[in-house]
Amino acid sequence: MPIDILSPTQIERMRRAGRTAAETLAFVGARLKPGMSTADIDRLVREDTARRGGRPSQLGYMGFPAAVCTSRNEVVCHGIPSRREILRSGDIVNVDVTTELDGYHGDTSATFLIGDVSDDARRIADVARRCRDAGIAVVREGARLGDIGAAIEELARAEGVSVVAEIGGHGIGRKMHGDPHVAHVGKRGLGLRLKAGMAITIEPMINLGGAAIRELDDGWTIVTADGSLSAQWEHTVVVTREGFELTTEL
Repeated sequence: MPIDILSPTQIERMRRAGRTAAETLAFVGARLKPGMSTADIDRLVREDTARRGGRPSQLGYMGFPAAVCTSRNEVVCHGIPSRREILRSGDIVNVDVTTELDGYHGDTSATFLIGDVSDDARRIADVARRCRDAGIAVVREGARLGDIGAAIEELARAEGVSVVAEIGGHGIGRKMHGDPHVAHVGKRGLGLRLKAGMAITIEPMINLGGAAIRELDDGWTIVTADGSLSAQWEHTVVVTREGFELTTEL
């Protein structure tokens, strides 16, 4: 599949979609508290996205039944909101918001700390955010995809945590998911060369324990194989000649 190179007009639309997704994520994040269900998060995302004139990109995507992914504690990604899943003090939860606005998509997520959390929970959330930022920092025209994965993997290794290898970021624009696949592990100097105008997501999933994962019977939810905590942060990134632009940064 060809990789889109976005025009200045298309990049401006990406900015609007990205900012809308980021505003919804911030709106929801400010309201998280113990006793809420993950279905409450889904309701807030639907309501706020509509209020901003957008559409939840995830709703119905390949049959996904919700407007947002809510991934709590050992859930790596693709957690399905449920009235039965209640946030407790000490939890961490990743909220993954993707908004379509005027035909373009903004994709962003953050890991939130609920109530009083353990040192391990605080640490894995912090390291995951820094891994995302390390991957973003190497983006520029002429860099390679392997540079992104290597930067993430090197930081994770130094911190004594692991990176999920099977699931990565992706191209984004007029489609929520497209080429290229953005691995969060890799070797510098290898992989596709980045070009100005490409838009990708960088969203490493960082586990406190081992990197192995497994899928639950619902066909969506991915969890750590060893039950350890997992955290994730995500931005939508546009490659520029000088470096990068984050469309999902407020």
